[in-house]
Amino acid sequence: MSCSVSANIRAGAPAIWKLLTDADDFPRWNSTVTRVEGQIREGEKLRLHVPGTTRTFTPRVSGEVADRRMIWTGGFAPLFKGVRTFELQPQADGSTDFVMQERFSGVMLALVKGSMPDFGPIFARYASDLKREAERASDESLPA
Repeated sequence: MSCSVSANIRAGAPAIWKLLTDADDFPRWNSTVTRVEGQIREGEKLRLHVPGTTRTFTPRVSGEVADRRMIWTGGFAPLFKGVRTFELQPQADGSTDFVMQERFSGVMLALVKGSMPDFGPIFARYASDLKREAERASDESLPA
């Protein structure tokens, strides 16, 4: 089972990366997260709080390549595992393609799949929030 979203953002990869890796600022621009505990950097374990549930998600950050890519992995492999990949692909026109994908696997997936939310709208909102904030910040940094 997987879900993905992509968006072209009129901002450079470093500006988008700054948003994606600033745990304290995350809830200000991202309506899909209410709080992030921990540092969003290689090897760190996060505690994510999301709207609509008291459950806390605890992914570990890996595969980090600054301004390009990172992976958040959570769950209890081999029972259930979620792997979320964030990718930034700079474009010739100065914009950046953002791609976020999550793959779920494990022997318990068939049992819990029905109780999982539809991630499509959540991912779309995440990408839309990121696009809006990165482009707003980029527009503000342009000379008047």
